Amino acid sequence: MRAEDRQPTGSGPLDERERRQLDVIRRFGTVGSLLLTVGSLGAGAAPVFNPVFRIPVLGLFSRMTTVALAFAFTGVFMIVLAWLALGRLSRPGRARAVSVPQMARTLIMWIAPLVFTVPSFSRDVYSYLAQSEIVAMGQDPYTVGPAQALGVNHPLTQGVPTMWRDTPSPYGPLFLTVGKAINWLTGDHVVAGVAMHRLVALGGLMMIVWALPRLARRFGVSPVSALWLGAANPLVLFHLVVGVHNEALAIGLMLVGFELALRGTPRVTPDGPFPPWQPGELYWYAIGAAVITLGAAVKIPAALALGFLGVIIARRMGGRWKHLFQVAGGLGVVFAVVLTATSLGSGLGYGWVATLNTASTIKSWMAPMNALGFGAGWLGIVLGLGNHIEAAITVSRLLGAVIGPLIAAKLLLDGFRWKLRPLTGLGVALGAVLVFGATVQPWYLLWAAVPLAAGAGNTRFRVAATAVSTGLAVALGPTGSTFDGRVFVLPYAYIGAIVVTTVAVLVVRGHIPRRDPAPA
Repeated sequence: MRAEDRQPTGSGPLDERERRQLDVIRRFGTVGSLLLTVGSLGAGAAPVFNPVFRIPVLGLFSRMTTVALAFAFTGVFMIVLAWLALGRLSRPGRARAVSVPQMARTLIMWIAPLVFTVPSFSRDVYSYLAQSEIVAMGQDPYTVGPAQALGVNHPLTQGVPTMWRDTPSPYGPLFLTVGKAINWLTGDHVVAGVAMHRLVALGGLMMIVWALPRLARRFGVSPVSALWLGAANPLVLFHLVVGVHNEALAIGLMLVGFELALRGTPRVTPDGPFPPWQPGELYWYAIGAAVITLGAAVKIPAALALGFLGVIIARRMGGRWKHLFQVAGGLGVVFAVVLTATSLGSGLGYGWVATLNTASTIKSWMAPMNALGFGAGWLGIVLGLGNHIEAAITVSRLLGAVIGPLIAAKLLLDGFRWKLRPLTGLGVALGAVLVFGATVQPWYLLWAAVPLAAGAGNTRFRVAATAVSTGLAVALGPTGSTFDGRVFVLPYAYIGAIVVTTVAVLVVRGHIPRRDPAPA
């Protein structure tokens, strides 16, 4: 038997026909990645000084926006369809399923072309470069924005969206320290800087791939299913790899820390029983908590993992309230020491605490609490009560700032009472805090989806997560910019992509795995 065919307990290796299906799925998704890479040359969020503009053939895509966007959308559709087909071969409870090595190899094949894409779906990576340059120049990125610190004509400032040029950095000191090192290496060379940040994102993704199957086994979930939903997910590929978001590093550190903390702990299941706590486990708890804190020093939501880790430790110590308070105190000390060392060691101090809500300056309909405020304000206008949209949004955001933490607190309590898996509670809590927050972006979903992939093994969650991931993946244009004045581009690109994707599906229709009945 080939090494990549080895299976975890509970399922057998794919038969010959299924292996051929897997090969077709892999190639179908890889072709999609190649098309997305080519399309990004004209549809992606290219830097102001586009290095491929004057290159023969490649430069044509930057002049043909509709064609480039059609290429990109075709790639998106093909990757999503390949992912859905792969899901049929990795369904939990299936008699013969894809193995972890097979899933990892598939992921590598799909990611390899995406490493060379122009940043797409977002322009945040250009903000990373500009804010890191502020640090490299010895200025405080938590008090000044790129335009003030670098000047509006600086090459790194020009790539930053106008709305963010005068805002301070909302990112933690660890991430800006990494960015500072990147800027020392690349200077103001935008393409090289983007490439280095993508390497950091890939490092974060490698952490996710390492931690997910281990956590899944620990919590009684299929490791293959966890990798499929949490690492091969199109939203991960599009927003962490192609979009180069620092969520990759933050989530990766959070999951690695969670797994390291449990290295000395037996498999955790909701029905127990718990063997006596061993003092030697304290070492792993401290190491894991420190790594989670490093994730919080990239983006603060990772800190919530300490609460659910504390629940597990408290249960291991006896499950009484005094144990919970003792653990909270110990983890609080680790958090404070590591975060202080990171903040002061970076030379940036705690200025980042005051800028955590920088993104809230944007009032997007995608955030439910903003939508509620817009709706209430619009209703007031219709009823003749005046335009109070700003006040309505403020009130709805305050309401969300209370609801999200309350849900997280309830989940922590349920985890302490062992009514749900702590990793499931972590995913739902992160989702609640972010969804009820002042701003929501598509990649924020990954804070909830990735931990839940390893903590929630039921079919209902898998179906819901698949539907949401698929919908968001195909609905968002891979541009990083709006289409003001060029709205006609989108329908033409969609139509062209749908036609090409349909033809591609017809070509491989005989190799599409059939839907198996859901496990009982």
